[in-house]
Amino acid sequence: MFVRLVYESFRRQTRRKALVAVAVTFGAAVSTAMIGIATGIGDKITHELRNYGANLIVTPDSDSLDVEIGSVNLKPASGGAYLDEGALPQIRGIFWGNNIAALAPELPVNVDAGGREVTLVGTYFSKTLTLGKDQFTTGAPSTFPWWKVKGNWPKDDSTDLLVGEKLAESLKFQPGSEITLAGTPHRVSGILSTGGNEDGQIVAPLNVAQTLAGVPGKLRTVYVSALLKPEDAFARRNPDTLSPAERDRWYCTPYPQSIALQLTEAIPHSHAEQIRQVAQNEGTILTRIEGLMLLITLAALLTSGLAVSAAMATAMFERRVEVGLMKALGAGHFPLSMIFITESVLIACIGGLIGFAIGALLAKELGQAIFGSQIAVQPVLFPVVIALAIGVTFGGSAVAIRRAVKYDPVLALRGEA
Repeated sequence: MFVRLVYESFRRQTRRKALVAVAVTFGAAVSTAMIGIATGIGDKITHELRNYGANLIVTPDSDSLDVEIGSVNLKPASGGAYLDEGALPQIRGIFWGNNIAALAPELPVNVDAGGREVTLVGTYFSKTLTLGKDQFTTGAPSTFPWWKVKGNWPKDDSTDLLVGEKLAESLKFQPGSEITLAGTPHRVSGILSTGGNEDGQIVAPLNVAQTLAGVPGKLRTVYVSALLKPEDAFARRNPDTLSPAERDRWYCTPYPQSIALQLTEAIPHSHAEQIRQVAQNEGTILTRIEGLMLLITLAALLTSGLAVSAAMATAMFERRVEVGLMKALGAGHFPLSMIFITESVLIACIGGLIGFAIGALLAKELGQAIFGSQIAVQPVLFPVVIALAIGVTFGGSAVAIRRAVKYDPVLALRGEA
């Protein structure tokens, strides 16, 4: 009898049930898309934010010392400390080596160019680093994507140079010009535009700077662009105060601090830290986007709940005679409630199933449109969406069901309830 009552309810009120199902489907579809994007957006946004450039910097460990005795600062002069270029491939061997998107070493040296003292910065442009069987090609163009060159990038094994646009304008250099440094002629392969200090400098292959500085195989700093997990309270804890299990968790999470520690371990006599303005902005952007997704999801669920509430209230009012008859025949509050709750759960499951399918397609299309790659909604999200659909449907119909089971059977049968 119970199954037959539920079946007849669906058969005789198909339009009302369809309206409720559509409302639930809308909420489930938006929730699926937003939750799917929010859970899959982290890596994609982090890849997009790599266009901001390096977010970690490695320097000689002596540069991080800041010792004062009385009023005398005993911090060592920065010009005398170097890092070993031969240690750079070890960066790919750290625990989060695959999260290293790009790196660019730098070695500045003062040179005389056209009768003017300028800074020449040596770096990589398209250098292949080898660690075991792993080969990794990197350099300034991938670490600093906003660098623009009019002409050609120098090759790492050449003596060609890039001249910053401001310096090139004052010295009348063009691509193809020749400049003499320390008695050696160099060809200007391109004019560099960065919007930063490099516009007034010369940028050359690292080996050129090492030769001019007389420090073969050495460098001053390494800029690293890594895929990071935004900081949280756990990330900011001192790893030396953590228990072994907590330290393993901290070390095995791609926090800026944990990757910085691994970089320090990979490069002897170094100190690594995050470039806070870049790394923190990445976390802020990601947090705000995820917050926006949550607000859209809540708004969709609220809208869906209000639509369900309105539709169920109307349906229950139309069924007041049916309710009155069942109560007159002896049906109690619990059996009546179970009939209506079962109907709501069935509608929620139908709407949730359809909404999940639509939401998965929506997430896929949004991912393609925004990030140029598809976002796959994981199957584990399905029970979550069904639970949300049931919750919204039950929440929207609870008041209507409660009023329906309390109808006075006499008034209901006379059509006065």
